[in-house]
Amino acid sequence: MKKNGLSEAAYQFDGKMPLAQAIPLGLQHVLAMFVGNLTPLLVITGACGLAGNAEFADLRVSLLQNAMLIAGIVTLIQLFAIGPIGGKVPIVMGTSSGFIGVFSGVAASMGSGILTYGAMMGASLIGGLFEGVLGFFLKPLRKFFPPVVTGTVVLSIGLSLISVGINSFGGGNTAQDFGSMENLLLATFVLVVILIVKHCTKGFLSSSAILIGIIAGYIAAFVMGLILPHTFIGADGAEVTKSWVLNWSQVADAAWIEIPHVVPVPLVFDLRAILPVGIMFIVTAVETVGDISGVMVGGMDREATDKELSGGVICDGIGSSLAALFGVLPNTSFSQNVGLVAMTKVVNRMALACGAVFLVLCGLIPKLGAIVSIMPQSVLGGAAVIMFSSIVLSGIQLITRHPLTARSLSIVAVALGVGYGMGANTGILAHTPQYVQLIFGGSGIVPAAVVAILLNILLPKDPEDKQIEAEESAELEKIEK
Repeated sequence: MKKNGLSEAAYQFDGKMPLAQAIPLGLQHVLAMFVGNLTPLLVITGACGLAGNAEFADLRVSLLQNAMLIAGIVTLIQLFAIGPIGGKVPIVMGTSSGFIGVFSGVAASMGSGILTYGAMMGASLIGGLFEGVLGFFLKPLRKFFPPVVTGTVVLSIGLSLISVGINSFGGGNTAQDFGSMENLLLATFVLVVILIVKHCTKGFLSSSAILIGIIAGYIAAFVMGLILPHTFIGADGAEVTKSWVLNWSQVADAAWIEIPHVVPVPLVFDLRAILPVGIMFIVTAVETVGDISGVMVGGMDREATDKELSGGVICDGIGSSLAALFGVLPNTSFSQNVGLVAMTKVVNRMALACGAVFLVLCGLIPKLGAIVSIMPQSVLGGAAVIMFSSIVLSGIQLITRHPLTARSLSIVAVALGVGYGMGANTGILAHTPQYVQLIFGGSGIVPAAVVAILLNILLPKDPEDKQIEAEESAELEKIEK
């Protein structure tokens, strides 16, 4: 059977899907998360003084290669599961940007150098094991994560990513030509192509709209490079290459085959790193619960089961420990891809596995990774703005799955207004202890989740709330069976 020209299996997690459809559908997942998978590593190695240093140039290349390899391996574990490790849910895993703030704080307190980076890996190894153990006890903790809480977390994730998407839309806010007409027009072109393909075609083409839009962006950037100047004079008077220019020399210089290095940096165990990173892993577990809840509602129109949440969180933790052994930052569920699933409704495990295999190949064949890594930020931004907004809609779907009561309205309103607002405007935390700033500052996701969980525990339940809770329990029991 086919649904609008696309195999019915595309909308079934366990469906058998033709490779001709599965490969491109999986590839667009890789394109959606590739830059985000590598960026945290670039930021933290820079904070540790490993960037711009010829002595560590080969190490950075090795770490980036390992980041792609590990993301692919951990995604496959999440999709297929090894015993209790893995939720068998349509989630793509990758290097977490949520740890950037904590690791930057560790670098500030411990100083730069290879040993500081090793301390981060040691802390990630222990923290990942801690989150893995936490995942085993998720079922009794499930009562603290009803749809009104997980929906608020998903909504916060989407809201926090919109600013990331719009930064890419302008070419990347670190680029000196950020917001230039060329970047804005290129991103708009990609967005328009995606909308046209999504709504003016059917079946396979419609579901591949993100991939087609990004390929069109590559072609447009190539044509722009033939007719427009490649450089401009920056604010400091120096000549700068425009951010949309495709750097083909990076592809030419990349090796064809490279064997990954295990434990490329010495593991160091230091409490100054272990304590803040350990706390962040608890936060990551909450985010993962939100991501899995969002992808199940957005892609499969149902709530996640206890087993799916537990396996997903365990995979999050064990995958992060595995990543540490390869010198890579913690691997967690990627919210960008939750938005892609919510937008396309394609949840097929084989399609996502094709994307994961491509990531593994990028880790083993650097030339493949280089082709994706030269993608202009504005091309990614044209796709990201619509994907990230889809996460917001998934959060709203979760929250409104049952009629909103006065209690649930209060939880959402206060969690978003106080929690998300406080985290998204970090200046308000400037005079709080550093650990508070590290945990609650930055994205707004963490404070929104904490406020939602606390209010769900503290606010009394009306008869209407108790009835909704009973309906949710019955629905979950039915799904589990």
